[in-house]
Amino acid sequence: MVQLFEPADKIWQTKGEEQETAKKEYIEALKILETELGDKPYFGGDTFGFVDIAMTGYYSWFEASEKLANFSIEPECPTLMASAKRCLQRESVVQSLHDSEKILAFAYKIRKIYCV
Repeated sequence: MVQLFEPADKIWQTKGEEQETAKKEYIEALKILETELGDKPYFGGDTFGFVDIAMTGYYSWFEASEKLANFSIEPECPTLMASAKRCLQRESVVQSLHDSEKILAFAYKIRKIYCV
């Protein structure tokens, strides 16, 4: 998951060319996950499982990263995003995640700390 953490941090903490590079690295890391997902609805196949549970925490941050850096994950990773949407529709998942607007507000605070 380090492949996601580092570029995500750079997306939030940088701008310009450095942020563009971070977005590309982030998408490349997500493409690896998409390859592992294949054509299955969930990482566990037809069943929502442990990897899907672990990924839901990341999915809730995707929207903030996209808005903050003005890009979209879905065109590059449509299968992963479809799976993410399925996971985020589960009541048990929805109840455990932070509100996306609060995450976005937090992202803007991070940018302010880093003077971006």
